[in-house]
Amino acid sequence: VQLVESGGGLVRAGGSLRLSCTASGFTFADTAIGWFRQAPGKEREGVACVHDTTTYDLISDEGRFAISSDNAENTVYLQMNSLKPEDTAVYYCAASSYGCYDSPHAYESWGRGTQVTVSS
Repeated sequence: VQLVESGGGLVRAGGSLRLSCTASGFTFADTAIGWFRQAPGKEREGVACVHDTTTYDLISDEGRFAISSDNAENTVYLQMNSLKPEDTAVYYCAASSYGCYDSPHAYESWGRGTQVTVSS
């Protein structure tokens, strides 16, 4: 099982980024894929998750974040709009055979993460 994130970077407050998570080594459509983030000194928190065609918001983001998937490409996206400095974190994608949960303990496989930095 391999998960590879991309798309992070430095953006000004109010800007947008789209993160990608490309997965391999498992049946993509049968597996829940979640996006998590971890800021320095804080616990890892769930952002959003998709399982088959059902999406879940794991945080209250005021509609700024949207998760989507392309099963043909084995890729899950996280579109992030109206970014704020407090969104600065390392963003990870993770795979779960149990479904979408907001606890990182429910996810068996993790990518290495991609850094998102939002300047004020």
